[in-house]
Amino acid sequence: MSEQEFSEHREDEHIVENKELNIWEAFIPVVFLMLMLAYNIFYAGGEVLGEYSNQYILLFGGAIAAIVGFFNKVKIQTMLSEIWENLRSVFLPIMILFLVGALAGTWLVSGIIPAMVYYGLKVLSPSIFLPASVIIAALISIATGSSWTTSATVGIALVGIGTALGIPPGMIAGAVISGAYFGDKMSPLSDTTNLAPAMAGTDLFTHIRYMTITTVPSIIITLIVFTILSMNIPTTGTANVNDLLATIDTTFNITPYLFIVPTLVIILILFKTKPLIALGVGVGLAAVFAMIFQTEILMQHSDSEITTLMNAIFTDIQITTDNLKLNELFSSGGMAGMLWTIYLICCAMVFGGIMDGIGALSKITKALLAVATTVFGLFASTVLSCLGLNIIASDQYLALVIPGKMFKKAYADKGLAPENLSRTLEDSGTVTSVLIPWNTCGAYQSSVLGVGVGEYFIYAIFNWLSPIMTLLFAAFNIKIRMLVSKISK
Repeated sequence: MSEQEFSEHREDEHIVENKELNIWEAFIPVVFLMLMLAYNIFYAGGEVLGEYSNQYILLFGGAIAAIVGFFNKVKIQTMLSEIWENLRSVFLPIMILFLVGALAGTWLVSGIIPAMVYYGLKVLSPSIFLPASVIIAALISIATGSSWTTSATVGIALVGIGTALGIPPGMIAGAVISGAYFGDKMSPLSDTTNLAPAMAGTDLFTHIRYMTITTVPSIIITLIVFTILSMNIPTTGTANVNDLLATIDTTFNITPYLFIVPTLVIILILFKTKPLIALGVGVGLAAVFAMIFQTEILMQHSDSEITTLMNAIFTDIQITTDNLKLNELFSSGGMAGMLWTIYLICCAMVFGGIMDGIGALSKITKALLAVATTVFGLFASTVLSCLGLNIIASDQYLALVIPGKMFKKAYADKGLAPENLSRTLEDSGTVTSVLIPWNTCGAYQSSVLGVGVGEYFIYAIFNWLSPIMTLLFAAFNIKIRMLVSKISK
């Protein structure tokens, strides 16, 4: 299933309603989940039940939701059907995650990532690094229409370069994610940018133009903050950077030819090649380049070049240098390193599927809609609904689809043009998904960039600022577009 087919599948998805269920019962699994996750994160160091604590908690939350469903006459077949639909919908993201793991491993042993770090250290200084990272990620994301692709390519490289410069990884990841999601929102190639106006009943380019009203101020503020942060980061010093450059040059065969692989991958994506094919080409070509340019690296790790490449793709690889900082950077878990994230996504889909199956998602959204008596209240309810569904359903597509279907008539009844709804869906649904550790987007970004959500949360400025910005514009009635028919009346 392509990204476009995936978003169309979500668009056509039905919303389960259950008249037997009341709002308090709908919140029981949510309260349990929030309490358990909070205890695990803040008091148990994330391992109250071992390495897979969050996964177990999501499954327990699903079990609580199922019990609530049984007491409200929901058949087990209904819940299982919704779970299956959710799991089926994340098949493509899971395959992408596996390929990203393989990509990271092969791009490491082939010298592609070290080359990116090497040339990046020569060009980017700490004084401009963070705002430059925002801009680079934004440009790639606008061109590709995918925040995921941006992180898997330039994002990994930028984290490597910034870490070598001595910049905290959380800051770097926050800058990359801010730029990537700005580009994802504003690109006509993005699946969510096409899905939001389809849900609200407006056209794509009206939606994109209207989003600039809140999105441009948000990205400007983000760039200003990162510029200030960059100017105040203690630099590592020229000598230290020169040592890093010398170590990379000694360990790998660094050549500009290595950039052929990432350039080709980005070109394939620009020409709308399916992500699995584009990433697969990236893995295959990197393996070939590794055998051409990095034969010494391959032979150092096993008796066979092929064995080293297989380890880089499927298990793990560690390139040892005389610099501890580079040793941490030049390691990859391959496909196996993605399993924790994949298990988390699957468990989140189980919880979200049961919550949808028992009618809890519909009940919670309708409760928010019921209190939206003013224009600002309607905007606020939409934002809360999107945030809530990103937390509960763990899926940004559901965070666009369900509020979009539920709130569409309410916006029309208040004389609001549909682009108000589509913009609010993106400002609060698309961009906040990456701030939830167990959401598919949060799990993906933290795994690919190697930085926990808790580390980059505060620095993902664009992402948490966007819903605030849309509420400010609504509160002060700035650029709120009305339906022409309502104005004439």
